[in-house]
Amino acid sequence: MRRSTNPPARPFLKWAGGKRQLLPQIDQFLPGALKNGTIRRYVEPFIGSGALFFHVVKSYPVQELYIADFNQELIEAYRVVQQHVEELISVLRDLEARYILLEEEERKAFFYEQREQFNARRTGAEKGTSSDLAALQEADVERTAHLIFLNRTCYNGLYRVNAKGEFNVPFGRYKKPTICDAANLRAVADVLQRTEIHFGHYRDCKKLVDKDSMVYFDPPYRPISTTAHFTAYSQHVFDDKEQSDLAAFYRKLDAQGARLLLSNSDPKNVDSADDFFEVAYMGFHIERVRASRRINSRRERRGPIFELLILNY
Repeated sequence: MRRSTNPPARPFLKWAGGKRQLLPQIDQFLPGALKNGTIRRYVEPFIGSGALFFHVVKSYPVQELYIADFNQELIEAYRVVQQHVEELISVLRDLEARYILLEEEERKAFFYEQREQFNARRTGAEKGTSSDLAALQEADVERTAHLIFLNRTCYNGLYRVNAKGEFNVPFGRYKKPTICDAANLRAVADVLQRTEIHFGHYRDCKKLVDKDSMVYFDPPYRPISTTAHFTAYSQHVFDDKEQSDLAAFYRKLDAQGARLLLSNSDPKNVDSADDFFEVAYMGFHIERVRASRRINSRRERRGPIFELLILNY
């Protein structure tokens, strides 16, 4: 087998709730069966930026990889990197070259122009009516390139949509944003060659899960305050009922013998009496890890908080 000369893959998108800063802590709680090679399949049905996914691939001998999400834009991006990485790099290089030459006000105008184009094409109507496979691939590549461009140049590197499903994050004032990281995109493409990528509900992974599997759930977080409702990764609402339904599904997979790990916010950061997760996941292990609140409009509120890790092992 040809060994890749690319560096270890890391997330190619910045994503709210990304786990990159928590990897050293999360790694301490990964099951021994993953580390000794007993687990042969790793499943992540809320893939997001994939920080833990790429960490596991780099660090442990997992044979089978499965990722999914209910955010269609995100899954399309993973598939484009998997199947058309060189075409994607070419488009991103062009966007980066054009953007870097602009003054700040020109960059701002260019950003909003790209955002408008991205939202105008969000329905995928062109893809649904065309029978030309090459045209479909080109449209997918262009769309993913625009998503990465917006992600790298918008405020705080967020992905957020409004009720209509339109990307609505404002312009970010970065001096030298890395829009095209070709080496990392190629490394990600190498990893994705042996990864199953699916668009859909987290429940769809049930048929893949057995005693030799590990499943990591990183759902939209339960808000810890009335002003912390950053769950707009898609148009779908992930409220307390959805959180409870996920806990019930977690129990079903536990009965199938899989190792399970789930992340979520810790409501006790603001209300010591809020035992929502203790009740929902009664009987499982709950660990608290220290994180930094990086996404807040007010700098003084970006401080250390705790997040939850819920384990069945």
